[in-house]
Amino acid sequence: MAALTLVLRRVLPMVVALLVSAVMLHFAPPQTLGSPWLLGALAVLALAWVVLAPMQAKRDDMLPALAIVLCGLGLTLVARVSPQLALKQQWWLLVSLVIAIAVGPACANVRRLASYKYLWVLGSLILFVLLVIFGQEVNGAKLWITIGPVHYEPIELIKLFIVFFLAAYLAETADVIAAARPWSLRANLKYLGPLFIGWGASMAILILQRDLGMAALLLATFATLLYVATRRIDIVVFGMAIFAVAAFWAMHHFPYVQTRVAVWRDPFSSPLGAGYQSSQGYYALSAGGLFGTGYRLGHPGFIPDVATDYIYAAFSEEFGWIGAIIVLTAFLGMVRRMLAVGMEQPDLYAKLLATGLGATLGFQVFIIVGGVIGVFPLTGITLPFISYGGSSLVANFLLVSLVWAMSGRVAARRNA
Repeated sequence: MAALTLVLRRVLPMVVALLVSAVMLHFAPPQTLGSPWLLGALAVLALAWVVLAPMQAKRDDMLPALAIVLCGLGLTLVARVSPQLALKQQWWLLVSLVIAIAVGPACANVRRLASYKYLWVLGSLILFVLLVIFGQEVNGAKLWITIGPVHYEPIELIKLFIVFFLAAYLAETADVIAAARPWSLRANLKYLGPLFIGWGASMAILILQRDLGMAALLLATFATLLYVATRRIDIVVFGMAIFAVAAFWAMHHFPYVQTRVAVWRDPFSSPLGAGYQSSQGYYALSAGGLFGTGYRLGHPGFIPDVATDYIYAAFSEEFGWIGAIIVLTAFLGMVRRMLAVGMEQPDLYAKLLATGLGATLGFQVFIIVGGVIGVFPLTGITLPFISYGGSSLVANFLLVSLVWAMSGRVAARRNA
């Protein structure tokens, strides 16, 4: 009876998530979602994802359910603006779920990741080199590697590798870094040298790839983990100051970054040129108002690259600020649950890993939504689970799988 209760508790949130997704997809324009068998396969894989996970421990089963609901919403929106991309998104969803199921047993022993901390750094460096050599430049930024028909964005994996490394390194050295005096150059260099690989990665992304958004995301995650582990605000401020100087330099030397900043400052100075995308995004936000125009009654086709960069503006136009706030609330709930998992971990490594993964997801949402509504320059990163993007889907499903597995350990300890 207890086993049946555990299975029902595990499966019920996912069943509800699939029903909610089915309702949303029901309203997608006809002939935009491909074969029904593919959608059925995705539903079966989503159920398998939670059913095949170890049943011995109670987990926070809302995490995979929220991921599926956001994916259902994203697929509905992408189908609205581009049936071709919607079909590709379904295949990437299938790949993401298969990978999440495959790595499930390994996620249950997440602390082994700490044993390979320098391999994560090596993996990141190799991906950087591959990107520099084989990367494809689009709109001034070199972000993708193309292998046959597949376009992949290595930075999505690099952001996870950096968190793996930072969590492992800080778990070993947090005490000595926290105890080091700020003016002791020798002590700080000795222990902070390897740590600044995380900071250096953000700088490399900014300079080599000209990707201000992902650089800011890595820096924010780095600063969060460093502060949580050591409470050394002086190092955080120093790292951010250097990054600000580098960003200022990039703004004056890279036309791509310069244009992004200029458009952010005054998008209507060139409404038919560089500012066209931003100005159309603002028009969409304004047209949506509080309640929105209604699904399929807006004009998302006016916004270039709407499926990747401006999916949040398209959604806000048709569902209004109320819908936009509901989506942000779902993300907030997801991040809050991840941070709660981190807070309850018994050891510093697991605490930092869950915190870093939750912070990565939260900052990514903050940066792209902030860019769309004009708080800061728009960046090319995706809105997790919602924007079109296979690399982002794979990375974020891995992220959720890891934190979900870690939540099981907490519940098991409570029941002991």
